[in-house]
Amino acid sequence: MSGGVDSSVAAYLLKEQGYEVIGVTMQIWQDQDVFTQAREGGCCGLSAVDDARRVAERLEIPYYVMNFKADFQKSVIDYFVSEYEKARTPNPCIACNRYVKWESLLTRALEIGADYIATGHYARILRLPNGRLSIRNSVTAAKDQTYALYNLTQEQLARTLMPVGDYEKPRIREIAEEIGLPVAAKRDSQDICFVPDHDYAAFIQQETGKKSLPGNFVDEEGNVLGQHRGLIHYTIGQRKGLGISAETPIFVKELRPKTNEVVLCKSESLFSRDCHVANVNYMAEAFLTEPVRAIGKIRYSHKGAPCELRPQPDGSLLAVFDEPQRAMTPGQAAVFYRDDYVLCGGTIEI
Repeated sequence: MSGGVDSSVAAYLLKEQGYEVIGVTMQIWQDQDVFTQAREGGCCGLSAVDDARRVAERLEIPYYVMNFKADFQKSVIDYFVSEYEKARTPNPCIACNRYVKWESLLTRALEIGADYIATGHYARILRLPNGRLSIRNSVTAAKDQTYALYNLTQEQLARTLMPVGDYEKPRIREIAEEIGLPVAAKRDSQDICFVPDHDYAAFIQQETGKKSLPGNFVDEEGNVLGQHRGLIHYTIGQRKGLGISAETPIFVKELRPKTNEVVLCKSESLFSRDCHVANVNYMAEAFLTEPVRAIGKIRYSHKGAPCELRPQPDGSLLAVFDEPQRAMTPGQAAVFYRDDYVLCGGTIEI
């Protein structure tokens, strides 16, 4: 229970279905500044604990706070920092889902005798004719969160309940109001919970104790265009904050850690038709042995586009899109769908 309306209503729905429900908030971050800023809707601050406890009291269910700070540091923050240091753009929410919520928390839940963990994610779990479990799109495309859940295992899915995936967000808020939950009007949490001021570069420098070294902005031919502030300040497709004057809009195309260069380009150079996808997690199938058609999402906000997945000898996939896609970014997840459920997903490598 994050203290938000979705997980709160999820607990209510499951109780109504006859489950014995226990409320749990994961204590994953203990910095007072984060607690203070999280009061406006964060998922891991003191206010989240206060709100979740009040909801549990209203629902008359047991409530606990469990400390997963060490797991969160190792699997999420250290990963986040390491990826940025490699000039890649990570997705820490996906790592948190896979290794903290669905590994550490599930293990703890089973230890205390629970049968399932349940969340307020907008997604559904589907058992396919081949017997495998997959994440299925929620009924509302606007809130669908399947992209961030692609990395769950079959064992984890078998122990998971996602009751709000059958509802649209306005209805979830209505239910919360109808039953008198104190978080009915609480706004949704946004962005990365452990960097509430959105200054990723400052956070990384604080974590590592290293300053990001300036280097050259170059064009695609290698001509120097100016000086950048350090690779951790940039990501593929970025336009704002470059400090470079140009007759036409320019964007970040590539980060080169070996030479400490940021390559800039015009918009059309950001488009490409294919990318390699490594560390593949198969969901709807055990593996792929021949090319298949799918709909691929290359970032959370991407609508998805038709593509062909071609298995490679090293276990990776080559995703070839029917139409060029903009700013496919190393470190981000690529998630592939068949119909309305997740086929597989992995990490973009270009």
